Amino acid sequence: EATHEAAHSGKSTAKLIGLLISILALFLAVSEMLGKSAQTNALAINIEASNTWNFFQAKTIRQTMLRTQLENTRMQVDVARPEVEKQLKSWQANIDRWESEPETNEGRRELTKRAKELEAKRDGYFEQYHAYEISSLIIQLGIVMCSVALLTSVMMFAGVAMVLGGAGLAVMVGTYLKIPFVLHMLRSEEHT
Repeated sequence: EATHEAAHSGKSTAKLIGLLISILALFLAVSEMLGKSAQTNALAINIEASNTWNFFQAKTIRQTMLRTQLENTRMQVDVARPEVEKQLKSWQANIDRWESEPETNEGRRELTKRAKELEAKRDGYFEQYHAYEISSLIIQLGIVMCSVALLTSVMMFAGVAMVLGGAGLAVMVGTYLKIPFVLHMLRSEEHT
């Protein structure tokens, strides 16, 4: 009778550990999906920031070339002539417009501001991606502990698996909700 009960007890324990593995695998799948989404967003925004900086550089080159032409013309030509003065003013207006163009948000100042905002947004998504990676690692360790519990019948490993699963879930949810404490804690770990 005791052997029979022990056999059923072992089966129910194995079922509970199997259920725990399934739950942890679910958390892992969600964490991996969120991580991939954050990574994709970061890469897309990185491309947009790069394009914005390229536009900024093109404006800078055009501005520099025109400024050089303006200065060379001032040194070589009689600027008192009305047509020369008109051309110089036109060139200066273009140089000024390329520096700051609030109407279109395409001046160098506006492009710099936009590119820096995009870079900050990109960095935030990369930070989330790394946090989801940490969450996935913790959950995977929980799944490994469940396997060890099944193989050894030592339930302490299942307890460790539950703690790891809870920690991985906390990191995942904290990252998703952008809880500053979680992100700060993970950021501190990356720089040590």
